[in-house]
Amino acid sequence: MAVIENPALKQFVAHIGSELVLAQVFIRQNNSGYELRHVEDRSAIPDSLRLLNVNEVRTLVQYTATGIFRPLKSAPNLPGGWRLLLSGDVELETALNLFYPGAIADWYAVQGGNPPVTHYREFTNRQSGMYRITTMLNDAQAAQVIKAGCDKKFCLKRRLWTVAGLESDGAGEKSLIPCLEPCAVLMEFARKAVRIEQQEKVCLEISPDEVATLQVALANMLMQPDAEIREGDISAPGNPRRLQLVLEKLRPFLKLARDPEKE
Repeated sequence: MAVIENPALKQFVAHIGSELVLAQVFIRQNNSGYELRHVEDRSAIPDSLRLLNVNEVRTLVQYTATGIFRPLKSAPNLPGGWRLLLSGDVELETALNLFYPGAIADWYAVQGGNPPVTHYREFTNRQSGMYRITTMLNDAQAAQVIKAGCDKKFCLKRRLWTVAGLESDGAGEKSLIPCLEPCAVLMEFARKAVRIEQQEKVCLEISPDEVATLQVALANMLMQPDAEIREGDISAPGNPRRLQLVLEKLRPFLKLARDPEKE
């Protein structure tokens, strides 16, 4: 039976050369096929890494190193300490689709210069049911949600879709994997953001220095997130994306804050 050639895989393999980094996966080509590792283990001694087979990848990508479920496979929390030996291009495709589902196909779609991008307005206007309210965010609010929810702290895909007033991610900002439309995690975040905007607002009088203090406190919380809060639990006030959204809302006021190091 004739083998059907996959043009996306063929072009991606040609792009690898001797080695390539795809988000958090380091790919090295060798005489027998490919070796994959976590990018932070690229220089590690082989014997110091656990040898996996392809069938074990599905379990590996489900949880972080501390055992927390990963709802978004493109999040920068892939556990390390492993290596994977693959015999050829087909096994490589299988493995990468477990690490980053659809990454090769999406990468290939962008190479032609006219990728099938679905922007925020077009995407949300198609929604029904509980996600229909995401259309209620105005452009400025949607931009804040997108900047917060798609920050590189949370997702390594290069966002090509956007909303009026917000640029897409630049080349080299995240990874080779493109994001062609909003994902379910972003939509859930946008839905919660609408509910937050609908709440009665509380007016606070705070000084520029206090704004700077809030910025530092939020940044520290993002560096050391509460392990008890699941990434997908957008309802939790301490959810990292919600903390990042508050930071985005503070940015216009940060210009007024004094830099204590210059005083």
